[in-house]
Amino acid sequence: MKISTILDHIDSGHMALPEFQRGYVWNRDQVRGLFDSLYRRHPVGGLLVWATESKTAVHRGDGPLAAGVVKLLLDGQQRMTTLYGVVRGKPPKFFDGNAQTFTGLRFHLETEAFAFYQALKMQDDPLWVDLSELFQKGMAGLGDFVARLSQDPAHASKVGEYAGRLSKLLGIVDIELHAEEVTGADKSLEVVVDIFNRVNSGGTKLSKGDLALAKICAEWPEARDAMKAALKTWSANGYKFNLDWLLRSVNTVLTGEAKFSFLHDKSAEEVQDALKRATKAIDACLNFIGGCLGLDHDDVLFGRFAVPVMVRYLDTHPGALNAKERDKLLFWFAQAGMWGRFSGSTESYIDQDLAVLEGDGDVLERLLEQLRLWHGGLRVEAGHFAGWSLGARFYPVLYLLTRMGEARDWGTGLPLKSSLLGKMSRLEVHHIFPKAQLYKKGLKRSEVNALGNFCFLTKETNLTISDELPEAYFPKIEANHPGALASQWIPMDPALWKIENYRDFLAARRELLAGEANRRMADLLHGDTRWLDGAAPSPAPPADIVTSEDEEAALSALNDWIGEQGLPCGILSYEYADAATGEQRAVFDLAWPSGLQEELSQPAAVLLNEEQETLALASSAGFRCFTSVDSFKSYVIGEVLGETASG
Repeated sequence: MKISTILDHIDSGHMALPEFQRGYVWNRDQVRGLFDSLYRRHPVGGLLVWATESKTAVHRGDGPLAAGVVKLLLDGQQRMTTLYGVVRGKPPKFFDGNAQTFTGLRFHLETEAFAFYQALKMQDDPLWVDLSELFQKGMAGLGDFVARLSQDPAHASKVGEYAGRLSKLLGIVDIELHAEEVTGADKSLEVVVDIFNRVNSGGTKLSKGDLALAKICAEWPEARDAMKAALKTWSANGYKFNLDWLLRSVNTVLTGEAKFSFLHDKSAEEVQDALKRATKAIDACLNFIGGCLGLDHDDVLFGRFAVPVMVRYLDTHPGALNAKERDKLLFWFAQAGMWGRFSGSTESYIDQDLAVLEGDGDVLERLLEQLRLWHGGLRVEAGHFAGWSLGARFYPVLYLLTRMGEARDWGTGLPLKSSLLGKMSRLEVHHIFPKAQLYKKGLKRSEVNALGNFCFLTKETNLTISDELPEAYFPKIEANHPGALASQWIPMDPALWKIENYRDFLAARRELLAGEANRRMADLLHGDTRWLDGAAPSPAPPADIVTSEDEEAALSALNDWIGEQGLPCGILSYEYADAATGEQRAVFDLAWPSGLQEELSQPAAVLLNEEQETLALASSAGFRCFTSVDSFKSYVIGEVLGETASG
């Protein structure tokens, strides 16, 4: 089937996208790659379509389907969406994504390179051809380009060669793509989804949540948009969730179960009602978590899979909670996050906790008892703060203590409570002992970036302190704001402020942090401290990821360089976690999980001296991996900025 015919079928409603398909996820690198392959007549793969009756077909988008048999794209959505977007100059009716990904694609008649529009680079060069303009004008457009170039003395001698290349571009729509069909009365939605997953085994499979949502959309086509609207609202307030996560809460409200299969026989009316109830309960949970625990943004929201359990509790206990009920629920949430309750078999643990919520009596007490028996003790010990980097599980606990307690800024003396400060964007992580000074003493990165060496300060205060040593700036802080140091759990023995006693400082501060954590947890229990009896197991010491001061300096310098190019800085020591389970899989040295141009370029990671297993994991997760600073810079200059190294 010719590409032009496929595009016509999309226009007429004879070809569409099944509801269970995810949205458009390609980036500009992939768009360029597709057109380069087509231009050079390299194979780009065929299509797999589901031939089914239009009256029973559930499809994406608002466009009507043609009568009779229609073809729903099972494999080839990204390619056909890209082709439609560039050739037609607009997204197809079923589009769900970022149209800028394929907007502005150009072709250079001399170098035969594809690139996206950049004014400084392209506006004065007539050899850059707007592909969408060319395809929409067809042969008339080719004639316009030829006529224009014929009048340009600099290019007139090569007009014939350029005309051939323009014809070759226009010929892309005449390329034949093999389309294989899945058809037959026995092809139910479950069977087709299974086929889809087998075909896409090398890519992102549909989750059980996708299948459940497809069934819901069969009766309630607006379901996906309604859920995305709720997700957008939470994202605007600092919390980023996905459809599977929201659907999990809808499921717990409606069925009291974690497994999505329990949603399959629910009516559209039941799901609509459950979404309203779940959204209301999630809002209440986030207000509690942000307002009472101070966990007011996504980066510190550990234990997010505890929220569907909380949602079920709130939905089955209508009306305002009293302070003890609210705080006991928050105690459970914080403890579940500390000990990684949902970092393994997420669905199984959610089901266990949902089962506890059923029945009479004090279900919160039973929930806490189950958590205590599962973990073996809920009291925090100093060793739990022995982790390092922003990816450590107790990093959110440090933030929680700062926001819940009496912690004060060292520059202003003002409290850092959530009710007085706002979002985390106004706070910065401060290294109490400067990194550069510690590296000079030969300490490892895991010691330099130990949680005990972190505190939170306003940006202005952080800049003011700069790289002074505590023995120099601590006395000034104490003189200006008495008690401000102790409010951030700083040992007040001046001998510990000396860099030669750094390890002793860490040990002393970890004791203070553990004591504060237990006090805050006891406050949430309103004096009923039996749940804190018994110590929790201490974690094993963390492995050192980046192995030297030189690597640390190289990564920091690279991040600074990225900022100088006008691009977003990456995340140092990025904690990569499984999206479905929340389980941490690896720590990447420096990463851009949304790409250097969000949604336009693929996720990227710089991995220095890493094991092959980490590289393979990052690659399989969709990250473009670089094992040296130079190779990453070449990528940024050549592909992201669209410049040559000499230019």
